[in-house]
Amino acid sequence: MAQVSATAVHSPAKFSFKYKLTWGIAALGTSFISGTFAALLPIFYQDYLGLAAKWIAIASAIYGVWNALNDPIFGYITDSTRFKNGRRIPYMRFTAPFLALSFVLVWLAPKGAGQNVLFFWMLGAMIFYDGAYTIIGLVYSALLPEVTESDSERNGLQISSALFGLLGMLLGFIIPDMVRPKGGATSILPLQISMVVVAIFSMACILLTSFKVKERPEFTKVDKPIPLWPSLKFTFTSKSFLILVAQNFMSILMSSLVMGMIYYLADYVLKMNTMIVLACLFIPLLIGVPVTNLIRKKLGVSGAQQLLLAIAGVGLIAMTFVPQVLMFPCIALAGFGLSGPQTLTNVLFAQVADEDEIRSGVRREGAFFGVNALITKPAQSIALALIPWILEITNFVTRDANGGQIYLSQPANAIFGIKVLIGLIPGVAMLIGALILFWYPLKGKHLEEIKTKVLVMHANKTAQLENMQ
Repeated sequence: MAQVSATAVHSPAKFSFKYKLTWGIAALGTSFISGTFAALLPIFYQDYLGLAAKWIAIASAIYGVWNALNDPIFGYITDSTRFKNGRRIPYMRFTAPFLALSFVLVWLAPKGAGQNVLFFWMLGAMIFYDGAYTIIGLVYSALLPEVTESDSERNGLQISSALFGLLGMLLGFIIPDMVRPKGGATSILPLQISMVVVAIFSMACILLTSFKVKERPEFTKVDKPIPLWPSLKFTFTSKSFLILVAQNFMSILMSSLVMGMIYYLADYVLKMNTMIVLACLFIPLLIGVPVTNLIRKKLGVSGAQQLLLAIAGVGLIAMTFVPQVLMFPCIALAGFGLSGPQTLTNVLFAQVADEDEIRSGVRREGAFFGVNALITKPAQSIALALIPWILEITNFVTRDANGGQIYLSQPANAIFGIKVLIGLIPGVAMLIGALILFWYPLKGKHLEEIKTKVLVMHANKTAQLENMQ
């Protein structure tokens, strides 16, 4: 472990508006792709192509195993990598074209093919896509704690990332909604062409950030990689990390269900243009993102997260039971609350990485974000399996079963099933997440002590780097 000098001084890096703008552009690319994937995948394979719910569930289970295991593997690899240009940015840069290619393949499944062909196509394309997305998403998240020790600056970078990310997510709904089959339309070719455009644009955004953002060299040249077993031990003995991961599992389950059910809510429950529903959700969310900075100053990062999770939970649960006319205020309330998971979660992980550096002596963000995904990404597969299963048992009528036509007069059970999937289940998950954070230890005086020790450690590492050069 690095020797800590009580007299060493280090000031956290501060960033210009231009830097923060550049930082956020990568989030536009990753969220454009991931938002489109999450929103369109269930309805594309079940409703448009007619893949049976059981096959989607099996594909989701297999995909979930890969989805969970690849993150800690890639996280450990990036922590241990020592490229000339850093240990994270090179992976981000060279994986972007493969992400674009794999994303396009997801939507090229042949319409009219048999169940076996559709199943293997869906599974193979998802696995290829997730491998590339995992690498980029993991290294991008891991960069945030490294570039500055300041929670305020981290929050500022994450606000930029969240705003661009929400724009990308919104585009991920708008673009497919403009070209997806509606009413009597049956051709999926316009949708497939639009997916190619999404892939190219997203790749360009990721590459732009990768060429503008630089890593701090002391964490590559001074820190020595920790072997796998000690690394795992440090990770799984961190109480702060385990509590945060439990809360984040609930957030991932919530977001996966909400994003996957937006089209169903608009088409079958509210029977209106999807853009109106998105506006009710995203406008309060966009307002909430910068407001998180004000709440953080009053309540701290974990306190602000708790409050916003509770607000989102109340809004989502209410959506399930209120009359249709009152669903819109509930959607708006949920949208405002969702600004917490969008903005503050990675700042909390940065605090966990700071605490760990004092214990282990090195920066290991990749390990934490990787193991976090190992534990939380199954929530995405749970959501992906829950959607077709609950819709099927509530007698939802698919377009494929209705001769390719949208069936607006769904049974009352199916309507309630949609409300449960987009309201009740994710809302309860949010309230559980808020409750879990009562046990999160990094707050108050203890957090301030950690921040001081980390600044001293970084001053010493900078001095060591200067001596090496």
